[in-house]
Amino acid sequence: MRSNVARKQQEPKSASSPASRPYRIEEQVGYLLRRAHQRASAIFQVSIGDPNITPTQYSSMVKLNEYTELSQNLLGRLVGMDKATMQGVVRRLKERGLVDSRPDPGDARRTLLSLTTEGQRLVNKLLINGPAVSRETMKPLTAQEQRQLLDLLSKIA
Repeated sequence: MRSNVARKQQEPKSASSPASRPYRIEEQVGYLLRRAHQRASAIFQVSIGDPNITPTQYSSMVKLNEYTELSQNLLGRLVGMDKATMQGVVRRLKERGLVDSRPDPGDARRTLLSLTTEGQRLVNKLLINGPAVSRETMKPLTAQEQRQLLDLLSKIA
């Protein structure tokens, strides 16, 4: 004769009972954010206008365009990247001739970054496509839902 505990473990649980609902990864915020990020990244790659620019590189170039010249550290903070990621992004942009660097005359430990002429030309081209990437990414949502999503993401970002 089986005990009540053993019987409960083997009996199928009712799908309608909230207590019986198993943990589902598809319902977790991290999973959904990652899936949404994958969608946004795929749309970005197809729509931005340069298949060799990543979203993190684009963000960095947009901020350099906005501020003209920034320390690598501040640029990383402005685009929400850790130091190691920022170093890789800057290295790849420099290798493509899109970003230039120079020592900060006021602090030799700091490196100042700016867009090269080629970087400026490219970011101006890509900025035209940026809004289309966002529109396509949020296309399944109503205008009100789009505003709400951006507001909510801003709160947890």
